[in-house]
Amino acid sequence: MKYASFSIGNRNTWGAVTSNGVVDLGKRFGDRHASLKAFIAAGLPREIAEAASGPADYRIDEVSFLPPIADPVHIWCLALNYPEHHNEVQAAGRVQELPKSPALFARASDSLIGHGQTLRHPQVSDQFDYEGELVVVIGKEGFQISQEDAFDHIAGYTVMNEGSVRDWQFHTRQITPGKNFYRSGAIGPWIVTKDEIADVDVLRIKTTLNGEVMQDESVSAMVHKIPRFIEYVSSIAPLYPGDVLATGTPSGVGFSRKPPVFMRPGDVCEVSIEGIGKLSNRVAVQ
Repeated sequence: MKYASFSIGNRNTWGAVTSNGVVDLGKRFGDRHASLKAFIAAGLPREIAEAASGPADYRIDEVSFLPPIADPVHIWCLALNYPEHHNEVQAAGRVQELPKSPALFARASDSLIGHGQTLRHPQVSDQFDYEGELVVVIGKEGFQISQEDAFDHIAGYTVMNEGSVRDWQFHTRQITPGKNFYRSGAIGPWIVTKDEIADVDVLRIKTTLNGEVMQDESVSAMVHKIPRFIEYVSSIAPLYPGDVLATGTPSGVGFSRKPPVFMRPGDVCEVSIEGIGKLSNRVAVQ
């Protein structure tokens, strides 16, 4: 099942996305589950999941998608988690050896927008780069989770364009500034529940910029797989329902190209992952 957060009229709500349209579960069950995050925290109750197969309330083109989880406690992200991406960054003189442990950083929730919303060009930089990524959404709280138990804590998966402002990222050895510009990244359109993905490692990430393929690689190439990622971050702090874990980007990013290719106002960047969906956003000065 696909679950999304969205706005309709002047109301923010959440629901299920089906082949017939969007079922407004927030309207039906908002007294008990006010958000998609609350629904996930409750363990995806069967009665609500069954209601998701009912008649659609809206066409998909009638709703405005929001980030699936509005207020995650944690947004953890991995850098350099694909060998070929490490190689291109190394060739640019930015890193040395492939990290032996997950190269971790955090994002703020207001750095992310939803599907169809406008990516905000940073204006203070012309080096606004795309990064297509698979995202894990946590479904069950846990602290110091073992790799063997990691998948028990997953609710589902979504897509991210982890937009990076490269020169600000490389001002110092700490990359956080370039990863947290306001509305610089996108996530969505929805969360696909874990049961819909038989083998996450066979999924493929593809990023296009104005229709041109820039990234295309299998999730199986990841250095630190999802169970290791969950084990690592949950050793730092508990993971909570709705937490977002971005698993890193494949090779083909803009700053490593010759000449470099960056997102500019008017561009449209799309990230698609088979079995999950396509995240599409236009870039603009705001």
